[in-house]
Amino acid sequence: MDMRKMMKQAQKMQAEAARAQEEIAAMEFEASAGGGMVKVVAGGDNTIKSITIDPEAIDPEDVEMLQDMVVAAVNEALRNVAEATNARMGAVMGGMKIPGLM
Repeated sequence: MDMRKMMKQAQKMQAEAARAQEEIAAMEFEASAGGGMVKVVAGGDNTIKSITIDPEAIDPEDVEMLQDMVVAAVNEALRNVAEATNARMGAVMGGMKIPGLM
């Protein structure tokens, strides 16, 4: 295979991967726990944008349950980010596994 052609393909793939990462970073992913009592919005850049807690979920006698719901919702939102990232990058990279990108 022509080395110049291969380098051009690699540069194109790198540009597409960068664009995909930017698109994902701009996206938001919502998750909930406790039947919607706790809602979390995460950015595609793995940041938590907001946490909304229904006042009905606040029970001073059972703080642990609320804490568990928050953790569950955050973890689900971040899992959604990871799944979308893997799917998008997998499409861009054509199934190639390149350390540091996936």
